[in-house]
Amino acid sequence: MPLRKVCLLMLASTIVGLPCWSQEPRAAAVNATESARGSASRPAVKKIPPAALKPADGFANYDNRIGMPVLKHILLDQKAIWTSPAHLQLRDASWLVPLGGLTAGFLATDSPASLSLSNAPHRLDRMNRFSNYGLGALIGAGGGLYLWGRITGDEHKRETGVLTGEAVLSALAVSMLLQNLTRRERANVDNARGRLGEGGSSFPSDHAAAVWAVAGIIAHEYPGPLTKLLAYGTASAVSAARVTSKKHFPSDVLVGSAVGWLVASHVYRTHHNPELAGDSWEPFSWLKGGEREQNWNSLGSSFAPLDSWVYPAFDRLAALGYLQTAFLGMRPWTRIACARLTDEATEVFRQNEAVPEEIAALHARLQQEFSYELKVLDGKRNLTANLETVYARTVSISGAPLTDSYHFGQTISYDFGRPFRRGTNGQIGGAFRAAAGPVALYIRAEFQHAPSAPVLSDAVRQVIALRDFVPLPPALASNTVNRPRLLDAYLTLNLNNWQISIGKQSLSWAPGPGGSLLWSDNSEPIKMVRLSNPEPLRMPGFLRLLGPAKFDQFFGRLEGHSFIPRPFIYAQKVSFKPFPFLELGYGRTSTIGGKGGDALTAGNFVASFFGHSSKRIGSVPGDGHAAMDWTFYVPKVRNYIVFYGEVYADDDFIPWQNPATNPFRPGIYIPRIPGIPKLDFHLEAVSTESPGFNLGNQGNLNYWNAKYHDGYTNNGNVIGNTVGRMGRSIQFWFTYWASPRDTFQFTFKHSSVSADFIPGGGAWQDYGLRNETYLRSGLYLKSELQYEHISRFPILSGNPQQNLTAIVELGFSPEKSK
Repeated sequence: MPLRKVCLLMLASTIVGLPCWSQEPRAAAVNATESARGSASRPAVKKIPPAALKPADGFANYDNRIGMPVLKHILLDQKAIWTSPAHLQLRDASWLVPLGGLTAGFLATDSPASLSLSNAPHRLDRMNRFSNYGLGALIGAGGGLYLWGRITGDEHKRETGVLTGEAVLSALAVSMLLQNLTRRERANVDNARGRLGEGGSSFPSDHAAAVWAVAGIIAHEYPGPLTKLLAYGTASAVSAARVTSKKHFPSDVLVGSAVGWLVASHVYRTHHNPELAGDSWEPFSWLKGGEREQNWNSLGSSFAPLDSWVYPAFDRLAALGYLQTAFLGMRPWTRIACARLTDEATEVFRQNEAVPEEIAALHARLQQEFSYELKVLDGKRNLTANLETVYARTVSISGAPLTDSYHFGQTISYDFGRPFRRGTNGQIGGAFRAAAGPVALYIRAEFQHAPSAPVLSDAVRQVIALRDFVPLPPALASNTVNRPRLLDAYLTLNLNNWQISIGKQSLSWAPGPGGSLLWSDNSEPIKMVRLSNPEPLRMPGFLRLLGPAKFDQFFGRLEGHSFIPRPFIYAQKVSFKPFPFLELGYGRTSTIGGKGGDALTAGNFVASFFGHSSKRIGSVPGDGHAAMDWTFYVPKVRNYIVFYGEVYADDDFIPWQNPATNPFRPGIYIPRIPGIPKLDFHLEAVSTESPGFNLGNQGNLNYWNAKYHDGYTNNGNVIGNTVGRMGRSIQFWFTYWASPRDTFQFTFKHSSVSADFIPGGGAWQDYGLRNETYLRSGLYLKSELQYEHISRFPILSGNPQQNLTAIVELGFSPEKSK
């Protein structure tokens, strides 16, 4: 693409954000309702006091009536939009640069991204119709509110309908003019080359502009969490459908969405009557900083990686009663959320003089880890970029390790799907994070090496074919692995405590260190679009009785499936805390689509979402998984005892519908052993054995599906617990906290595989010693020595086997050297 055209496209992508700066901000006094030290609950719907509004030059006009007032508003809005470049300031680079960089990144990948999508005519037509229906539904909602307001005399509803129409017309005026300037080809033309100046109307997407304009107005006129979720969720779905229908490229949709949202912001801030109910809207208040000028629930922040030392530290503080708002069954947490939890512990410490020395030191170390984020909570501008860590990791395995928990077991578990085989394995990598206002970026990349592996025996391959109902795998050796790999790598945007993240991400959806049955970090991070609320919120109405709540949901795609290639997967998780000492969670995932699988239609999606049978296919579409987890802090017990656990269901909507076949994982945590206060203890047991399982009754098998024979895996690794499909294990961890970050841990795990599943069954024991040491220079050392005794596994070896695994990771964190 010629440089001149790229520059033109970049200029267009930045111009769309300028309307929000055409007038002076008016949210300073409004956003003061929620401080950085405030409650985790969501602010209530409120009227904006007139004293808080001081529009520049008398531009604000609240005469929201159909006819000449609307026409006047639109003309004034267009004037403000196209003259806004004259009002740019240096601080605007803090949001223009990320937007321009993201647009440039999408431009570079537009063509391959579009070519990777399905060309099936029925799917393209279905996605196109969905985008039209979704846009029509939102615009219809705005029109319906106007009519409802006219009939009932409700001025608020009438204004919402008028402002919705104004925002849509203004956004479409901007997008159509940009389309005429760029004249970009559509994604379904000329092999998705996306050339400029060819008479097309692709850039930006007018559907995206219109739908985000409507969503922005409705979400701020009625700022409840469910309204925002429905409005922005519909806008996101419509935008995605414009890409999957090949009507637009991803960059078209990105810029179109920005046009709609920012135009809606200008229209709402300029024409919303402050005497009516509604929410404040100051999208870039973070540029100024100041505790009373920024909404800390709208600050972008990367997630603390799942293998970070901070999670065991927060677990300990929560178990000892110093944290009440932490949700242990839903991770990862943003760094801003971690800072807020650290602040919560500070307040508890101030009310409790008898804080043990080692716990106070642990809290002080967390304050140091999140010092920047704590300053942001106090009002500092959120603008940072850091090299988080660089590291080199060696994994040496003396014997033939277990590498396949889908059939047999795993010697190394919950390691982000990294490859490992007999001999010397290694990874060299690093992590980088950045944040600018509501936007954050995280990239963790490494180069991975693993030796080759010999051909599987005929008996092993026959068992795999028999248990998976697939053809006999070929007798091929596994080649040496030498590859660059992205682990967690994503871009995230926080919109008033609803954080949208796009990229490869790792999740953990149950408490305890033993690996969730529903979703763990055992597999490689999955490419997904994810929506979550970093901070707990209060549900409306009687649902408030459930206490603070957190939601997490995503839509992604699995890799490494050969029976039905590249199926989609989507998931939802919700957790509540009805009491400070009790956390309850429910999660569900569904695998659907893929070549030869149940088609991802609107009907199949709804049926799979609710676990209902589809009349068209005669069963529940896709492959469903559900789990319920709990964390119970035993009140009034010295040193506290925590009971936690998880129950899982394969294909059932409710995890306890078939107790005999539902896997379970109970656990107990004692954060301070009496007499040895620096020592804590975890104990877990897990079983996925299904009574009555036999070769003719594979339906009772967990993590397996009669349609999706590659099962609940991503690139060959089980997504849930590595106990596998018909296994048991019991495990305990003793952790000694030599200092807040320096720990020594002894682990033991006994595992077995049922003889009903694998001929002759299997049993093995793992004994491990782990250590983490961090120096003030920023250097750190992680080491692990594990002895594995495979006492019985006749299909793999006729005699008992031993493995000695040594793991050494040497790294450097520049921030920690300060």
